[in-house]
Amino acid sequence: MAVDVTVYTRDDCHLCEDVLTTVGRVGDDHDLDVAVVDVDDDPELREAYGERVPYVFVDGTPKFKYRVSEDALRDAIERAEP
Repeated sequence: MAVDVTVYTRDDCHLCEDVLTTVGRVGDDHDLDVAVVDVDDDPELREAYGERVPYVFVDGTPKFKYRVSEDALRDAIERAEP
């Protein structure tokens, strides 16, 4: 069963690109259902997150803000796997 990973991002965000690359690498070894959400597409999300992106949720729980290492993400996903 896939682990849900949601990454809140915005355009022209180099940290967002880094996090998405990390999520992609980890996804090579784990069954992930990844959703990428641009906070600028929704006024409520833009208000909630402002400049605090990327923000990574694993199975609906906020886990990482700004940066995430592969090891930390793998650990969070392995804990969330059934």
